Amino acid sequence: MKTCDLVIIGGGPAGLAAAKAAYDCGVRDMIILEREAQLGGILNQCIHNGFGLHTFKEELTGPEYAQRYIDMVLERNIPYKLDSTVINIDKNRVVTYVNEEDGLQKVQAKAVILSCGCRERPRGAINIAGARVAGVYSAGTAQKLVNIDGFMPGKEVVILGSGDIGLIMARRMTFEGASVKAVVELMPYSSGLNRNIVQCLNDFNIPLKFSHTVVDIKGKDGRVSSVVIAQVDDKLKPIMETAEEIQCDTLLLSVGLLPENELAGYADVNLSPITGGAVVNDKMMTSVEGIFECGNVLHVHDLVDFVSEESEHAGKCAAEYIAKGCGSSEKIPVKGVNGVRYVVPQIINKDDDFEPISLKMRVGNVFKNVEVAVMLDGEKIASKKKQIVTPGEMETIVLKSDLVQKVKNGANVEVTLIGR
Repeated sequence: MKTCDLVIIGGGPAGLAAAKAAYDCGVRDMIILEREAQLGGILNQCIHNGFGLHTFKEELTGPEYAQRYIDMVLERNIPYKLDSTVINIDKNRVVTYVNEEDGLQKVQAKAVILSCGCRERPRGAINIAGARVAGVYSAGTAQKLVNIDGFMPGKEVVILGSGDIGLIMARRMTFEGASVKAVVELMPYSSGLNRNIVQCLNDFNIPLKFSHTVVDIKGKDGRVSSVVIAQVDDKLKPIMETAEEIQCDTLLLSVGLLPENELAGYADVNLSPITGGAVVNDKMMTSVEGIFECGNVLHVHDLVDFVSEESEHAGKCAAEYIAKGCGSSEKIPVKGVNGVRYVVPQIINKDDDFEPISLKMRVGNVFKNVEVAVMLDGEKIASKKKQIVTPGEMETIVLKSDLVQKVKNGANVEVTLIGR
């Protein structure tokens, strides 16, 4: 068995940022394990712009953004292995991976960073009735077919779900000559960024139907021929009297992302039932000592810039753990209440350094003219007013060092909405 100070699982934007930060904090014995044939992760197929405004103060495409971090890794000579699939990790931080060059290999790590990203929810997870025919794709699969492989999935398209990938693919398919008949959203609000609704739908007169879903898929000669959509009631049940058939040859699904947390489960890491990611403390460490998590495997972000920021913090904290270890600590729980669906991190350790802590959160519905507030034992210690908060956009409140010190003298932190 080989040994290594730090193993980073995933060579996408999260893993690259974590590796760069760990190296800059003194870690030299590390390796990135990436299952794809190149570094960069999902960004390689995201050829649209809009990336990097926070991190690099300029607008980049996905591949350009990824290349910035790939260059940082190459400049530091950080080792990485491609086409390498991690098949197991245990709570003792033994990582098992396989590739053609090494065969089956085990690595004993002092610290592990999980930066595995997320996957799309498939048709089987949402139980759409109808024919099992060709022409049903996840939006990300269609994106890869168009942007990487040069194939068009179809010519007449309906998109179910208004997640960011679905919105972006509505525009992309239109650019490539397809007719996007409608974007259908189960909820009364979009799960994507408002800017994507404007730039990808409104600018191209593509209808967005809220409180609707697909209730049937019809096929002819083995291919989608039409889909039936219907309005849903306040319990999200279809109202069949409102059913409408739309002729199309392709259905794209943009119905949510799921963190790739099977490896965390193998290591007995505690997972959040809300985010699907690990429960972490302010140092991004999971319930298993020495195993850290960051990026979309922890919780789904709306901007890759925030992934990089969070992951650099995880890399720095992993380096600190490798150098100093961690002692036992009294834990302060952090919870989202009254409209705040979740908060990350979920735990603050009292014996950690008094550094600023970023609390990232999402709300459970659309709320207008509210105040997002951090409450310490019932006392408001930080807040910001928002004209509107939506589930599609992540909110952040940064607790500065003096507030963190105050928090560590308390017992309970809640993030809530005032005025909802």
